[in-house]
Amino acid sequence: MMSTGNGSSMNPKPVPAWLNSAAWTSKPRSPVRSTYSFGERSGSGSGTVLEAIDKPFRDYDDPLSSVAKVPQETVVTQEESEVTGPAALPSQDAGSPEHSSDTDENRGVNSPSSFDYRVSLFNTELSRRRIHLAELQRLSSQGIPDVGGIRATTWKVLLGFLPKNRDEWATELKKKRATYAVFRKEMIINPSEVTRRKEEMEAMKAAELEALEGPLQRHEISPDDHPLSLRSESVWHQFFQDTELAEQINRDVKRTHPDMQFFCGDNDFARENQEALKRILFIFAKLNPGIRYVQGMNEVLAPLYYVFKTDVDEANVEHAEEDSFFCFVELLSDFRDHFCQQLDNSAVGIRSTISQMTQLLRRHDEELWRHLEIISKVNPQFYAFRWITLLLTQEFNFADSLRLWDSLLSNPDGPLVSL
Repeated sequence: MMSTGNGSSMNPKPVPAWLNSAAWTSKPRSPVRSTYSFGERSGSGSGTVLEAIDKPFRDYDDPLSSVAKVPQETVVTQEESEVTGPAALPSQDAGSPEHSSDTDENRGVNSPSSFDYRVSLFNTELSRRRIHLAELQRLSSQGIPDVGGIRATTWKVLLGFLPKNRDEWATELKKKRATYAVFRKEMIINPSEVTRRKEEMEAMKAAELEALEGPLQRHEISPDDHPLSLRSESVWHQFFQDTELAEQINRDVKRTHPDMQFFCGDNDFARENQEALKRILFIFAKLNPGIRYVQGMNEVLAPLYYVFKTDVDEANVEHAEEDSFFCFVELLSDFRDHFCQQLDNSAVGIRSTISQMTQLLRRHDEELWRHLEIISKVNPQFYAFRWITLLLTQEFNFADSLRLWDSLLSNPDGPLVSL
């Protein structure tokens, strides 16, 4: 949830300085190319992907086309300086008029609130042979620049999908993407494929019977072979259960961010994205029979898939479904008990978490707590349940949700501790 303090206070907390930073109101700039990659690019960029996306917000510039190139002189690595704050500017003659304007400009670029400077810090950190996770978490807590694929790569590292050692990235990506391909093959069965396999098996049995000499042998019919079987091990019974699960997922996915062309547009690109979400949620449900699928999981998956699908690296875009699946699993591992109804009243259930949040609210903002609890008598479940289970994805517009997730995912104790 959030860190605890000593005592309660009636006075609101001051607004952090970084919220009023010029980094979030910078004027449009030219794109920046990422200085790191998972491998060779298979295309020239992500133009074909971004052209099909209708931005869910009208008051924000396109983050992938609003940043200037990072001046090379501003990139200062941690090996070159032990200072984690702004990099020191090169010494110049203060009395020299020809350097005065350049000095002022460089100060602006190297300021911690400068967007270009923050981009350089992320590029430097993500380019290390071994990433300093604590430093990356600190940077991400103040917002991740949505340019050059920085957010996509940073989220993957923060969620543990990518190891801290960059030398292991290629191996891990290949292994996990191959594993997902196996999941798709084994768990998503096409009914026509089932019929074809059964016909092949029956043809083989018929051929064996014809080759036999003497009286035909008696063959018992397995209870798993007919569609009316209710046995739990029946292939057909499992198939019908999977059909019900798929229909439930399909209904929710169709309602995922209906105002965004990316998810609900009337085009092949949006339909492809919906199918990817369905497969991810279906495979997750099959692998987690104790939880299966719960309404709202689609809203938690959507930000991950969107960020990975709009990466500038075409190789990563091609595997956005696989990467989203494993990051979704990592994310839900911190609070999947909230989706299990049998654990609602337990110490790890949703009601316990809501109670903790209420106590923290009283400790940090007693005035608001008193208004909700005493004056208005609002049951915390009416608002906190959705906040916690959906990680605030339904409380803000999509662009703001991505920014909030930067801070949620950067918390070393898990996203719920940040709420």
